[in-house]
Amino acid sequence: MNVKITQVKSGIDRSERQKRTLVALGLRKINASKDVEATPQILGMIKKVSHLVKVEEIN
Repeated sequence: MNVKITQVKSGIDRSERQKRTLVALGLRKINASKDVEATPQILGMIKKVSHLVKVEEIN
């Protein structure tokens, strides 16, 4: 299963950990999107920055 992650809020003024999580997910700018495989590790990262991203399931 794959998911499409889109950054909808800025990483500015967030903790260093959240900034690094966004970079690790491949997101650098607002409205940037990335298709990734939904592994437990990726889902955990998404959960930590869920207030900054929008997630859609794709097939």
